[in-house]
Amino acid sequence: MAPPRQQQKTNDDVIGIDLGTTYSCVAFSRNGKTEIIANDQGNRTTPSSVAFSAENSERLVGDAAKNQAALNPRRTIFDAKRLIGKKFDDAEVQSDLKYLPYPVVNRDGKPYIEVELKSEVKSFSPEEISAMILGKMKETAESYLGNPITGAVVTVPAYFNDAQRQATKDAGRIAGLNILRIINEPTAAAIAYGLNNTKQQIGRKRKKKNSVKSKILVYDLGGGTFDVSVMEVDGKEFRVLATGGDTHLGGGDFDQRVLDYFMKLIKRKHKKDIGGDSKAMGKLRRECERAKRVLSSQSETSIEIDSLFRGMDFSEPLSRAKFEELNLDLFNKTLGVVKETMGDAKIEKGEIDEIVLVGGSTRIVRLREMLKEMFDGKEPNKGVNPDEAVAYGAAVLAASLRGQAARFDVSLFDVTPLSLGVSIVGDLMSTMIPRNSTIPAKVTSTLWTVEDQQTSINFEVLQGERTLAKDCLELGSCVVEGIPPGPRGVGNVEITFEIDADGILKVTSKNNATKKSESLIIDNYKGNLKEEEVERMIMEAEHMAEEDKKTKDRVEARNRLERYINDVKTAVGDRNVNIKWDRRDKTKVEIALREASKWFDENGGNPSSSKEDFEKTMKKLKDVSYHVISKDYVWIDDDDD
Repeated sequence: MAPPRQQQKTNDDVIGIDLGTTYSCVAFSRNGKTEIIANDQGNRTTPSSVAFSAENSERLVGDAAKNQAALNPRRTIFDAKRLIGKKFDDAEVQSDLKYLPYPVVNRDGKPYIEVELKSEVKSFSPEEISAMILGKMKETAESYLGNPITGAVVTVPAYFNDAQRQATKDAGRIAGLNILRIINEPTAAAIAYGLNNTKQQIGRKRKKKNSVKSKILVYDLGGGTFDVSVMEVDGKEFRVLATGGDTHLGGGDFDQRVLDYFMKLIKRKHKKDIGGDSKAMGKLRRECERAKRVLSSQSETSIEIDSLFRGMDFSEPLSRAKFEELNLDLFNKTLGVVKETMGDAKIEKGEIDEIVLVGGSTRIVRLREMLKEMFDGKEPNKGVNPDEAVAYGAAVLAASLRGQAARFDVSLFDVTPLSLGVSIVGDLMSTMIPRNSTIPAKVTSTLWTVEDQQTSINFEVLQGERTLAKDCLELGSCVVEGIPPGPRGVGNVEITFEIDADGILKVTSKNNATKKSESLIIDNYKGNLKEEEVERMIMEAEHMAEEDKKTKDRVEARNRLERYINDVKTAVGDRNVNIKWDRRDKTKVEIALREASKWFDENGGNPSSSKEDFEKTMKKLKDVSYHVISKDYVWIDDDDD
């Protein structure tokens, strides 16, 4: 990993975070330069995984969590983004529960993840898990930049609804971040594409009189979500014309198809059902993901797992053709969304100047071929890194919002992904703001009484595209009282829908009879976290960060002691080391060394051993050995690190 940059400390540093379903990425922009920041393992993307060790409840985030997932499946949490902002009874959530190795329970209508820690069961909301991942990205940036970071632009799938967007902002608050803007992932990728093509005047210009604008289609297929956006780019102006997608379609679904295939194969060939063994399923899932990646560059690979289930070794080939056959309907589903989105944008495929691929799953060969065929042989643009483009664009927008450089002065015109409206008589959805409306947006309409002598109007705030209110997502409800009794159609209430740049809605009602107004900010609807719950989670996150630091300090103290013991052993036992021993001194050192080694063997692996315990043991050994040995033996003292 690159060393931290030396720079003057400032409170103005802001970052861009791509909070992905399977992998996340963080970037930073300043002085016309945008950098993707590598994590402590030197990787430019970080697994969106959180784990707790079975022995001492130590928390692991990122690579460390993913690496031990197969051996610790019930305490390793992934795909939390698929649950965020959702209700427990949602069909998609119930479908996911069949495949998740960790328990998910219903708590006040929301899905909560249960983990057994220190002989007690603790529940985590999806927002808390996402906050841990955001915290890891924040820590990665702070380590590299050398400054505290509080401000960030965070990306979400374009098709995220209001509840999911607000839940993501809650996750940011829990992580100690001020979310300056929620931006759609395809829009962020388009910014990255646009700035990387500035010298070429952004894309292939269509040969029209006085036209320098380009229309691009962003095809964003990640690990768990799929988005399509049609955009018009003119210099540093980015205007979304239409967006579409599926928040439950991505690389994880492709992995699941392969997993199901091999489970059936094992059952047929070996007469064994591994479905109930979470460790075996974790091993197989990991190999299926690896095979998917390999098949993007090779025509065939194999699944090789030693002792998969009850001593059974497993080895089977998997061809690219078979992988494509298993997932062809899902590939076609993405193309259906592309057609629908282009229809919403009212443009033909011949008007698309560039096709920009985003997300790791766009490396799948068959998908690229199908997309190319759909656009009559047009090659998708390969000028942006599909894994990093979203974080790159988010960082550019973050710099633009802080006005840190003229180069980042971008103008962004995004759209709302789903229609917003109210329920009316007959259980119908009355649309106030149609989907693909440019945001920010503000619309006012009037509701009338529908019965004689009616003194109040009760309406639900809805999001969705269905005709019936019951088939749409209820964001909240409002009761306007104090309407003077009279014939129906007389009393009236003004309803104002205002949607901000993050795509989050505020509803205001005004009783024209009393001139009284009430605001309903859709962040306290029954599916979202309450303010006091967010504050509790912030405190718990801070406590957990302190626990993480204690764990880190304890592990470092343990490692220092182990290295010192080994150094002393080498000095005492190596005949090639030229030390003029005094017999009494050597005996003292050997006795101290035996005592320290015995203590370490008995307590080194014990999670209850504290940092102070390791330091005390090391001090006892050092008091006896250091000054005796250091006269003739040169080593690196850890205290001088």
